[in-house]
Amino acid sequence: MSDPSIKSVCVFCGASVGKDPAFRAAAEDLGRRLAENGIRLVFGAGHVGMMGTVADAVLAGGGEAIGVIPQFLRDRELAHEGLTELHVVDSMHTRKRMMFDLSDAFVALPGGLGTLEEVFEMVTWRQLGRHQKPIVLVSTNAYWQPFDKLVDCVVSNDFAHGDTTTYFTTVPDPSAAIDYLLNG
Repeated sequence: MSDPSIKSVCVFCGASVGKDPAFRAAAEDLGRRLAENGIRLVFGAGHVGMMGTVADAVLAGGGEAIGVIPQFLRDRELAHEGLTELHVVDSMHTRKRMMFDLSDAFVALPGGLGTLEEVFEMVTWRQLGRHQKPIVLVSTNAYWQPFDKLVDCVVSNDFAHGDTTTYFTTVPDPSAAIDYLLNG
């Protein structure tokens, strides 16, 4: 039985698929599992890269996909026009805030600098007590291992308290991410 409080998950991921085919496979797997579990996708609205892959898998599985994209990126990222909902906003800040408001949890797949920035912001907001929503990093082929080590370094040097699990959970694959979100 699934956790009824997790109805929408914001997925942070790249506008590229990266060089490792396992990244794209993880995006497809996550999208399929979101749809199978009736969990709505909230994401950056791109039709390309990991973003498009996750959204296409959700939609192919009969799920809902809500995209949020700033106007200046709409054409550049080839906004996905086949979504359940597409929100075009005025800025990156408005985009992140809307994705936050629409989501019950966050999952990060491999991605670029924008993905890192989004993850860091949600982790920071959690550290500051602005939310207690789950944050799950899907570490395909150990992708998030350097991030884990960096946050461990921040904590061990007393710039944050607790440990990495205070702020986020790292899992090896989409199956483990969905299991964590639905079963704790």
